[in-house]
Amino acid sequence: MKVTTRKAALGGLAMFGAAVLLAGCAQAPEDSGATDGGEASDFVPCMVSDAGGFDDKSFNQLGFEGITKAADELGVEAITVESQSETDYAPNLTSLVDQGCNLIVTVGFALSAATVESALANPDIEYVIIDDAADNDFDGTTDAENIKPILFDTAQAAFLGGYAAADYTTTNTVGTFGGMNFPTVSIFMDGFKQGVDYYNEQKDKGVTLLGWDGTDGLFTGGFEANDTARQTAQSLIDQNVDVMLPVGGPIYQSAAAAIREAGRDIAMLGVDADFTETDPSVADLILTSILKGIDVGTYEAVLAAGNGEFDATPFIGTLENEGVGIAPFHDFESTVSPELQGELDDLKAAIIAGDIEVQSYLAG
Repeated sequence: MKVTTRKAALGGLAMFGAAVLLAGCAQAPEDSGATDGGEASDFVPCMVSDAGGFDDKSFNQLGFEGITKAADELGVEAITVESQSETDYAPNLTSLVDQGCNLIVTVGFALSAATVESALANPDIEYVIIDDAADNDFDGTTDAENIKPILFDTAQAAFLGGYAAADYTTTNTVGTFGGMNFPTVSIFMDGFKQGVDYYNEQKDKGVTLLGWDGTDGLFTGGFEANDTARQTAQSLIDQNVDVMLPVGGPIYQSAAAAIREAGRDIAMLGVDADFTETDPSVADLILTSILKGIDVGTYEAVLAAGNGEFDATPFIGTLENEGVGIAPFHDFESTVSPELQGELDDLKAAIIAGDIEVQSYLAG
C-alpha cells in the first residue's frame, strides 16, 4: 500500500470539451474563500486508486488529475492513496477515514464493495465512485445515500472508434481484448462491435471483428501489463488483425510491445485518455482514442463538495454532454480516408439525436 499527500498543478492531460455538466453539480462561486488571503478551507478531498496506480496513463491518472486540479482551486491538499492489489482497497479507505477526509473518491468498479461498506459505516463522509453505480444488490439504486456514481456510456464513443477501425483496416480484420469481462470493460467492446457492424451495413463490407462476440471474448484476467496481455495481443496479430482495441488500463503497453515485435503496420485505439498525449511512446501506433471525461467529472464533483454543494445524483457521460468522445487522429490524420472525419461527425450527431441507437447497459 502506497500512501502520499499531494498538492499538484494539473498535468499535461488535455481535457476534451469545455466542461462536463454533472447532474446536481453547481459551478464554483467566484470567491471560494480558499485563497487570496482568505481563511483556508478545512475541506480534505481524498482518493483511492485501483491497482493500476496513478501513473497508468488511463483512468486512475485522469482521476488524479481531476482531484488535484480541484484541490488547487479550493486551496487545499488532496490525500491520494495507491492500491497495489484488491486487498488494499478496504485498508486504504479506512486509512483515509482515519485521516479526516471529508470526500473520498474511489477510482474504478473494482472498489465498489469496499466503497459501499465504507460509506455505510461513515454516513457523514461524502463519496464519489468512478465507473460504477455502487448498486451491489442490483435494485436500481445506489447502496448508500452518500455515494455519487460517475459513469460513462462509452459505447457511444466506441461506436465511432469501431467505425473508424473498420474504415482504416486493410486486412478486413480488427480485434479487441480486455482485462476482465466487467460491464465497464465490455461496454467499450460492445460499442466497438456495433460500430464495425454499422460500417459493414452502410458500406456493404465484410470487416471481421475478433475478440468479442457481444457476450464473451478475449480477456487477460487482470489489468497488468504482463506476458499474458502480450500473448493475448499476439493471438490477434497472428489472425491478421491490423487494428486493435485493448481495454483495461496498462494492458495496452503489452499490446504495443507485441505490435512492435510483429514488424508490420498495426494500429491501436486507446481508451479513457488520449494516449497520443498521455503516452508519447505509443503515439505512432494510436489511430484514435475512446475518451472518458474522468478528469473533468472528478474535478466538478470535488469542487462541488468543497463548496458545500455535494449532490449524490449519478452522472452518466454521453456524447451529448461531452462526457465521452473520440480523440483526433493525430499521426494518422494523413493516412485515414479524407471522408472519414466528416462521416464520424455525422454519426455523432445521429447518435445524439437518437437516429442511431447504440446499445449498452447504461443506455436509457
